[in-house]
Amino acid sequence: MNDNNSPAEILDEAAAPHVVARDQHPISRANISSNALKVLYRLKEAGYQAFLVGGAVRDLLLGLHPKDFDVATNAHPDQVKQLFRNCRLIGRRFHLAHVRFGYEIIEVATFRAAHTPIDEDNSVDEAGHRVLDDRGRILRDNLYGTIEEDVWRRDFTANALYYNINDFSVWDYVGGYEDAQARVLRLIGDPETRYREDPVRMLRAVRFAAKLDFGIHIDTATPIPKLAWMLDGVPPARLFDEVNKMFLAGYAIRSFELLWDLGLLEHLFPDLAVSMNADSNSVAARVLRLGLEGTDERVRADKSVTPTFLFAVLMWPAIRRAFEKLQAEQGAEIQALLAACDQVTARQQARVAVPKRFTLPLREIVGLQPRFAHREGRRALRLLDHPRFRAAYDFMLLRAAAGEVEQEVAQWWTDIQNKSTEERTTMVEPSGEGQPSEGGQRRRRRRRRPRPPSA
Repeated sequence: MNDNNSPAEILDEAAAPHVVARDQHPISRANISSNALKVLYRLKEAGYQAFLVGGAVRDLLLGLHPKDFDVATNAHPDQVKQLFRNCRLIGRRFHLAHVRFGYEIIEVATFRAAHTPIDEDNSVDEAGHRVLDDRGRILRDNLYGTIEEDVWRRDFTANALYYNINDFSVWDYVGGYEDAQARVLRLIGDPETRYREDPVRMLRAVRFAAKLDFGIHIDTATPIPKLAWMLDGVPPARLFDEVNKMFLAGYAIRSFELLWDLGLLEHLFPDLAVSMNADSNSVAARVLRLGLEGTDERVRADKSVTPTFLFAVLMWPAIRRAFEKLQAEQGAEIQALLAACDQVTARQQARVAVPKRFTLPLREIVGLQPRFAHREGRRALRLLDHPRFRAAYDFMLLRAAAGEVEQEVAQWWTDIQNKSTEERTTMVEPSGEGQPSEGGQRRRRRRRRPRPPSA
């Protein structure tokens, strides 16, 4: 398939799919969600076309376990709802049917028509169905079509495969079967046009390449640096969702590298890009890389990961850079660090809208970092009881691994957590580590005189 084909040419090519028979591909119904099979079979029995589509087919071909199972059909959303009592229609930009089975949701989408000269030649009325902005970005699209048209709406060839429940074959209109086997990520149609329709496709290219360990086809990668600026017009809330998908799914470090290489990082994290361009080997940059690697390890170990810690890692090089400037002016370490955090967070919100439920604890994690340097007195013990101690401690360990905090400090805070109350008190004595002061006796604390009662 030629990436530069026009939509009309693609539809002509798509008229006769390459059908991969059941004995020629590895997809088995045993690996498909039983609930997805129920949806497929009920649509089929009602006389509709029914296909498993997208990432599920791709992942099954690659021997992976799909996270979601999506269905495409020629039944309209209202018709799907009539077939399933457990169905709810959602969406403003695209009308979709969600069929719920307990905690699992099977998403059912009606075949959509492509925006092509064929539509206009046939006098299809798109008013109220499809709305684009002045840059060509799709705002709303509910014009239904055929499977031959629907394939044009898919973004990458490997995501445009259809598993037919009728005979268990795979239908391939755009060379996606070969691309999946070759582990190549290729956009359907002219890449520049497709990116202009939806700039987030550039981030999806990064996400899929990182997730699947695919190479990005040169025609698909080349326009990205030139069009990266279009991300500036994407709603920050949508970018927050995309960042979470890229960085909290087990391939954060590879996603970061691709974003940087393709010139996308500066449009998601402008301050971070400035810091990395100034010194990509700084201690703070090492904290970033170790933090992303640690996030990937936690995902692979099926441990929890949170946007709070992720954004603390992603913003740390910029926070450190701002802190160094502010401390020279203000002097007070904690106040300067918090002011730097607030500055960077405010600027970051203009690009990626991180909700306050994540930025507020992030600020606490950052603000607690200087307190780990102080290991004497009751203030050190109070830090152990702080609600954000564990997250702040984990972040401090990350900084220690990068060489930003002394290992002895990190070890001390690790040890004190396993001590009894009496042992903790001994460890924080002013004489240090519970040892006697000079002269063989401990210092005695001066008692405070009681204040006289107010008049």
